[in-house]
Amino acid sequence: MKKVTLGKTGIIVNKNGFGALPIQRISKEDAKVLLRKAYDSGIDFFDTARAYSDSEEKIGYALSDVRDKIYIASKIMCSNTKDFWKQLHTSLDLLKTDYLDIYQFHNPSFCPKPGDGTGLYEAMLEAKAKGMIRHIGITNHRIHVAMEAAESHLYETIQFPFSYLATDAEIALVKKCEEYGIGFIAMKALSGGLITNASVAYAYLAQFDNVIPIWGVQRENELDDFISYIESPPILNEELSAIIEHDKKELGGEFCRGCGYCLPCPAQIEIPTVARMSLLIRRAPSAGYLTKEWQEKMKKVEDCIHCDNCKKHCPYGLDTPELLKKNLADYQNFI
Repeated sequence: MKKVTLGKTGIIVNKNGFGALPIQRISKEDAKVLLRKAYDSGIDFFDTARAYSDSEEKIGYALSDVRDKIYIASKIMCSNTKDFWKQLHTSLDLLKTDYLDIYQFHNPSFCPKPGDGTGLYEAMLEAKAKGMIRHIGITNHRIHVAMEAAESHLYETIQFPFSYLATDAEIALVKKCEEYGIGFIAMKALSGGLITNASVAYAYLAQFDNVIPIWGVQRENELDDFISYIESPPILNEELSAIIEHDKKELGGEFCRGCGYCLPCPAQIEIPTVARMSLLIRRAPSAGYLTKEWQEKMKKVEDCIHCDNCKKHCPYGLDTPELLKKNLADYQNFI
């Protein structure tokens, strides 16, 4: 069973982490089945967030009786200390625990530091001193913020999108974290669904000893794949390397990662999916995206009011309105 040590935290966990964002989309009982199966199979790292609606509650419901045998990371998205303490107490209550192993600032637009005027990092230190959290982390989608966090030496873990589609800058961030003893938590290891071969994704990330991927799991068959890698991990051989090279050529350049920070859209466009539609219908069974329902959803692109809210909030600097137009035009060739 392959293990990973999260830097200087000393936390040692199964190489497979459980990303609990998707369980907010399923029932409480179905989520419990997934979470318990993951735990019973050796997965012991669970990542959630206050922003993931009832995800924390479901983890507390399913795993509170084995709290001392697992590691829980949650996240906070706030701009002041009053909200910090309110959200922290809420997370602890819902998770049915008196501490979090890792508490992460959730995709802030800047790197919180002592003395920056917000009081947020100081609140993290106070929560740690009180035993409410054990390690301080940060998540981000902006490479410059993540790199600043690493260089600051203030954070014990950094969570950032990382897959075999990574750029040189993103690989440099991973190596920088290893050099500084910072645990690296890889989100979007399947690039928001654009990577369709989980075994290749696992094999690539297995090369990095300081990285734990958190797989977003919603269905039991998805979980079964990752469980199978615990005892029989895929090896990055020539065949799998060829798949990576093919995908890099097909997906290289600018593409939507599906992070969702462009939402909500005032025109009710489902931006993360619409902006990736050209790729989705080529990389996955297309029938599910060619239904009347999806045709109507794609047509909403024509209702765009050009507020540029999506463009302003894209952490990857994409020209989202233009990307939506291109995807609609391409989509119409399929129907």
